[in-house]
Amino acid sequence: MNNDQNQQKISNAETQVQQGPIMNDRDFVNDFLSTEKYMTASYSTALNEASHQALYQDILTIFNETQQSQRDLYNLMFKNGWYSLEAADNQKLQQAYQKHSNEIQQQSPYGNMQQ
Repeated sequence: MNNDQNQQKISNAETQVQQGPIMNDRDFVNDFLSTEKYMTASYSTALNEASHQALYQDILTIFNETQQSQRDLYNLMFKNGWYSLEAADNQKLQQAYQKHSNEIQQQSPYGNMQQ
């Protein structure tokens, strides 16, 4: 990785774990995080399709707990240097914003209204 790319990474120092055929702490936390992401997406679908108010409230409670668990696991991985992020390039952000802004305006039932 060149120096430019390395400066674009946002991460903490990596906590070392034992390598080998047996799952280590990083592997377990990564597996838990993947499971929580899947469960959050599934509960979101269930919320969209729930027609009974009490059932909706129960699923919403579980969804919120699952979402919080997902966030806690992400924070743990980031803190231990097991999860890194790419710094966003301002020019790419502006281009993406402009592209999606144009698409939204074109699809709007109200015509090309300026914001």
